[in-house]
Amino acid sequence: QVQLAESGGGSVQAGGSLRLSCATSGATYSSNCMGWFRQAPGKEREGVAIIYTGGGNTAYSDSVKGRFTIAQGIAKNTLYLQMNNLKPEDTAMYYCAAERRRRLTPGCTMSEYNMDDWGKGTLVTISS
Repeated sequence: QVQLAESGGGSVQAGGSLRLSCATSGATYSSNCMGWFRQAPGKEREGVAIIYTGGGNTAYSDSVKGRFTIAQGIAKNTLYLQMNNLKPEDTAMYYCAAERRRRLTPGCTMSEYNMDDWGKGTLVTISS
């Protein structure tokens, strides 16, 4: 059974940092697209960062570029999101997700419709 479990959320002040983790089990995402998405209250879910695990290629939304970093653990069973210089508008439920399709080349997009496996989310709250 495939499971993704996020952790690391919490409440911090603006300008602070958090590191989210996503532990995966039941599947190995070694040549797949994996990503972090978030949903703020009253808003649609949006893609934040994406990584092609076969080569480490990454992409970010404009709103987090330069502040967030997505990475995969060496054992490839954990996905991370390092978030620095956090802003109140970063407040949201954060989800990790993975595409089951194995790719020979990069080409990941931050579309939730491409993702097959999802975690339940971890809440991030940033106060001003």
